[in-house]
Amino acid sequence: MSSAAGKATAKVVVCPRCQTKNRVPSVANGTPRCGKCHSPIPWVADASDTDFAAIADGSRIPVLVDLWAPWCGPCLRVSPVLEQLAAEMAGRLKLVKVNVDESPNLARRFDAQSIPTLVLLGDGKVIARQVGALPAARLRSWLTNHLP
Repeated sequence: MSSAAGKATAKVVVCPRCQTKNRVPSVANGTPRCGKCHSPIPWVADASDTDFAAIADGSRIPVLVDLWAPWCGPCLRVSPVLEQLAAEMAGRLKLVKVNVDESPNLARRFDAQSIPTLVLLGDGKVIARQVGALPAARLRSWLTNHLP
């Protein structure tokens, strides 16, 4: 789901703690919390060339950018792992997925010559990069080692 920068989209996310469905906007102040139990919930958003600045660059928490394509087998295998990491790090990490076929400017910005390419951002600046799919344990280690 992509939108123009001024029109934030929302996804329905099930709270891992109490199983309540919550609407989570792609852009918000703070971090999303469950409306029922108030626990942090995973923040996963789709972004494009037109709305990336609002969704990712303006985030107050670190952002893991997943540069992927629907035809890429390794991208499809790593996606559930990234969503699990976003759930584990709810309140401390935002996962932003960018389809490089639909967002060539972002692919160029992050020099995504191979996919999947993962870019960890803090305050809109690159903290770390990972090219290629890694097993879940190595991705978790890479991410936790580079989070501020």
